[in-house]
Amino acid sequence: MVLARFAPSDKKYAGRGLTSPRQIQPINRMNTIRSICVYCGSSLGNDDIYMKAGHTLGRNIAQAGLELIYGGGGKGIMGAVADGAMRAGGKVTGIIPRFLMNKEATQTALQRLDNLIVTDNMHQRKHAMFEKSDAFVALPGGIGTVEEIIEVMTWAQLGHHRKPMVFGNIGGFWNPMIALLDHMRAAGFIHTGHLVQPLVIDQAEAIVPAIMVAAAGDGTPTEGISSVIDKM
Repeated sequence: MVLARFAPSDKKYAGRGLTSPRQIQPINRMNTIRSICVYCGSSLGNDDIYMKAGHTLGRNIAQAGLELIYGGGGKGIMGAVADGAMRAGGKVTGIIPRFLMNKEATQTALQRLDNLIVTDNMHQRKHAMFEKSDAFVALPGGIGTVEEIIEVMTWAQLGHHRKPMVFGNIGGFWNPMIALLDHMRAAGFIHTGHLVQPLVIDQAEAIVPAIMVAAAGDGTPTEGISSVIDKM
């Protein structure tokens, strides 16, 4: 395990989707997917399908030769995603604030990671996850998960990046959120909808293929503008 501490001076910068990957048309992006960030709950949830989806997604990320970037926890769906990736031989980077290390993880779980980045606060954690990830997936989770994926969508709306974003709509979990986004559009509050086009994927095993298809086009670079990202 490689342990690192995130500091701002260390930075190096280089709509609703469709439910079936076969229906997704390549989006105009010039992007090589090397890593996928997964946001999800540190709790189990009350349905086994959430944990199973976490294991499946983690395994699929590893089998695709991609790196998993996640919140560093060893519990709940978060732990399932990491376990699925590691059992499949994948590379896993955990990014966790110091104050959550004993709450969301154990020393044993943290030592299993290939890379561990410890931040001073939540803002640094989210920034580091953004920098190191080429795509973002929200699996079922709570308020923190909602806040993380919405912030990434906000940055996309502002034109700061065009990295693929996915709602892993396991068991219809994100249906209320999708309805709210549709309501915002209809009410005239999402004026740059072409920049906010998260994919909505119902099956965990379809998420990685959907991301690869969405990123397969060429066009606008996805990395964003470093001078803008630096101020996030």
